[in-house]
Amino acid sequence: MGTAAIEVRGLWKIFGPKADRIIGSPDADLDPAQLRAKTGCTAAVRDVSFEVRPGEVFVVMGLSGSGKSTLVRCLTRLIEPTAGELRIDGQDVRAMSAKQLRELRRHRVSMVFQHFGLLPHRKVVDNVGYGLEIQGVGKAERHEKARRILSLVGLEGHEESYPEQLSGGMQQRVGLARALAVDPEVLLFDEPFSALDPLIRRDMQAEVIRLHREVGKTMVFITHDLSEALKLGERIAIMRAGKIVQVGTPEELVGAPADDYVADFVRDVPKAQVLSLRWICRSPEPDEPLDGPELPAGTVIHDAIPAAMASDRPIRVIADGELAGVVSRVDLLRAVRQEPESVVVAAADDKDEPADAESSGDEPSAEAVQGSEDEKSGAEAAEAPGAEAGKASEGEVSAAEAAEGSDGEASGAEGEASDAEAAQTTEGEASGAEAVEASEGEKSGAEDKAPESAKKAKKSARKGAAVAAAGVSGEA
Repeated sequence: MGTAAIEVRGLWKIFGPKADRIIGSPDADLDPAQLRAKTGCTAAVRDVSFEVRPGEVFVVMGLSGSGKSTLVRCLTRLIEPTAGELRIDGQDVRAMSAKQLRELRRHRVSMVFQHFGLLPHRKVVDNVGYGLEIQGVGKAERHEKARRILSLVGLEGHEESYPEQLSGGMQQRVGLARALAVDPEVLLFDEPFSALDPLIRRDMQAEVIRLHREVGKTMVFITHDLSEALKLGERIAIMRAGKIVQVGTPEELVGAPADDYVADFVRDVPKAQVLSLRWICRSPEPDEPLDGPELPAGTVIHDAIPAAMASDRPIRVIADGELAGVVSRVDLLRAVRQEPESVVVAAADDKDEPADAESSGDEPSAEAVQGSEDEKSGAEAAEAPGAEAGKASEGEVSAAEAAEGSDGEASGAEGEASDAEAAQTTEGEASGAEAVEASEGEKSGAEDKAPESAKKAKKSARKGAAVAAAGVSGEA
């Protein structure tokens, strides 16, 4: 094993009776439910191996129950591993005596817990200096150092406060200051921000990034939040059911997921915010100009957009002083839209084809055409009863008009004029009845509407004829 800050090889942690007998047996390959049913044991960490480089922020993420918190506690033997190798700065942690282990925890490794772990009866300055007190540092010296660290995490002026007087975010800053106060080589974070509000959480993430830049500590950060992992981690290990599924940079996880589980994890990540130009650059076409702007291969896609907007030439992507490829505006747009290349190519092919002279939109699918024909047939079937009812109404109206015409002839020329006006009125009412009946027939498509509409039309016609006849008789 080399000289990495942390080295883990084949680490196991199994809870339950005779746990050591499971490793190397067929039972070790059982899924968690089967193993628990057969042996009564739970394999929280399964054959895990990874390295953390000096000064690196290494993130371990996974869903609840994936084993990530158990793993980070195994690193300092807060939970005793069942099997495997574990080294910090080259020293075998599993071979350490109780005294050596205490020295490791007091001086070289500090941990920031999810639930703060502050002492409620102690002031902030005493909470921060607690690790120094355990080391035997004098009160004046530890208070001086605690105040300096509190200023570093943005809590200057709160030294004499008690934890209950602080907000959740401020309490977590106290926990972070306490871990930094002993000047450790390694900082372990076990989901420290999961209980914080989103805005406070974002501020604390920025605080960790700033502190890492200023103090350069090696950090192992446990989280179940993918966005937090992508923001903080230089490399990320994704765990599932006690195993590490994939270890890689944020770009590698998003751009080349190891399996469907990882792909599902990163599915909703905006790729343009994570991937760099090296992931989308391509070889230039034979006639493609190569006098466009130059950008490093590590430039994030989103950050390359202004250069693409300022020039109509493809961007030249440079890696190690040489041309790695080019990226056009279409390439950038494809990455931003997060569409598969086949979809974009198909869309471009459709654009090149001549449009149908009879259609200005997309050609409907066979299912859509069939659905339209079915709807049309249904509409025609619904119109048929309405049309028959309309004809019946017209017959009723004609009979009424004939009757009122006979009455008008018996009354003389003046009566005929009045009769003609009344008949015209009756025809208008009958037409209105027909329009209402036809509209109802088309809208509902129900056959039982036709008899009802015919009755209404017949009634209106008779009423109009009666009114006309009365008018004629009155004038006579």
